[in-house]
Amino acid sequence: TTKPGDIQMVNSARGYHLVQIIDVMVDVRKLAQRKSRHGKSTSIKSGILSGALNPDNDEGIVKDLTYKIETMGCQMNLADSERMEGQLRGLGIRPITEKEEKQQKKQPDLIVLNTCSIRDHAEQKVYSYIGPHAKRKREGEDVTIVVAGCVAQQEGEALLRRAPEVDLVMGPQYANRIGDLLEDVSNGNQVVATEASHIMEDSTKPRRSSTVAAWVNVIYGCNERCTYCIVPTTRGVEQSRPLETIVLEVEELVEQGYKEVTLLGQNIDAYGRDMIPKRKFSDLLRTVGSIPGLARLRFVTSHPRYMSLGVIDAVAETPTACLNFHVPFQSGSNEVLAAMGRGHTREKYLQIIDRIRERLPDAAITADCIVGFPGETEEQFLETLSLMEEVKFDSVNTAAFSPRPNTPAAEWVNQLSEDVKKDRLQRINRLNLAHAEERRMRMLGRIVDVLVEERNVKNMTQVMGRTTHGYIVYLDGNIDDLRGQLVKVEIDVCQTYYLSGHIVD
Repeated sequence: TTKPGDIQMVNSARGYHLVQIIDVMVDVRKLAQRKSRHGKSTSIKSGILSGALNPDNDEGIVKDLTYKIETMGCQMNLADSERMEGQLRGLGIRPITEKEEKQQKKQPDLIVLNTCSIRDHAEQKVYSYIGPHAKRKREGEDVTIVVAGCVAQQEGEALLRRAPEVDLVMGPQYANRIGDLLEDVSNGNQVVATEASHIMEDSTKPRRSSTVAAWVNVIYGCNERCTYCIVPTTRGVEQSRPLETIVLEVEELVEQGYKEVTLLGQNIDAYGRDMIPKRKFSDLLRTVGSIPGLARLRFVTSHPRYMSLGVIDAVAETPTACLNFHVPFQSGSNEVLAAMGRGHTREKYLQIIDRIRERLPDAAITADCIVGFPGETEEQFLETLSLMEEVKFDSVNTAAFSPRPNTPAAEWVNQLSEDVKKDRLQRINRLNLAHAEERRMRMLGRIVDVLVEERNVKNMTQVMGRTTHGYIVYLDGNIDDLRGQLVKVEIDVCQTYYLSGHIVD
């Protein structure tokens, strides 16, 4: 199947040509399932498309439609929400303001819930959130309800059966095509878009939540089959974006004044392996990192099975690349790693850490870990703690195992009790906090570069920024003067998850 980024040899009357595929156009409306809502009023929804004209107004006055997006979960979901916002703004729909909601008690005409299915009870949380808006619809309001993201992909048409007030159910692969799908909704249909599809390039620009740092997707989906993970089911197979398209997006961001870019992928080290010919993530890092005007480059998430030593070398040799690696280990036990289907060992993971420490001794290393996996013994859990002691992570995202639908581990009979999982989670978190504080204490008295991003919401006289390590830093200053600036800061205070200091000349 032809994919974006592939290079093909094409024969014509003039000879042979090498042609690079930049995009594959897909009619998403043909992939979606539609169910007519007979007799339903569509007076507001018929105006949801570009122009948003009120059909009941003979003077052709544009109807002022509003939306609200609620986002759950990871950075990928945040990036998807930005893309959906760009589409909605392109249709002439604006975000509802805080003043309208709190003071004027207004409700948005369009609700988008961008969901995450990683944690337990994710589906119940979605239905709970839908409830008040479904009630609005039952009471006669013409509100459009959209459920997007991983729970939408997981539940599909079943979500409509349980919550018939929902208008559109769409998987993450359709985030930048919400406008096309809303056209069917505006015609009085309920729509389910969960079929596998190539993710086309955006015809509209994302509405970024920051003016300093931006997310840029480089690879979608995941081909791994970890026995606990639902991501391959909800986000589909891997699809790398063409390098040239990524470079163009980053160049445009730099022109708009963005200083930092984070490259996103569920399994970012797999970038390019689905292309013809194959490409390497380390080459992408070097190329994007050399774009003039870019101050900082980050990336997530690395997989120990695929992370090459060349990626570490690329970070060490690219001045804009930040000293921050996020490499999940999930368990310190080889037996548990094998049961998880991770495809790597404890020893392989520690080889990666050793190379990072060798090339970049001051780099921050963060990770993810699951405790209480089915069959995990006390001895195997202690192996996880010993790995943490050996590495001393800057931060670990910890979670107790929770069975997810359509994953093998959810069906195993050797599930651990909730009490055991809770106990292990508490123990690993105590160690995690101690290491986080220890790692940040080394910054005391240092002068570091801080990229200022926003105001400190808890202290309006301060601003918030980050070091190259990804540490949050608070300092006194005016956000209007400092936003987007790289400033020298001497660190005065080190807490578990933040630093504070003052600007120095």
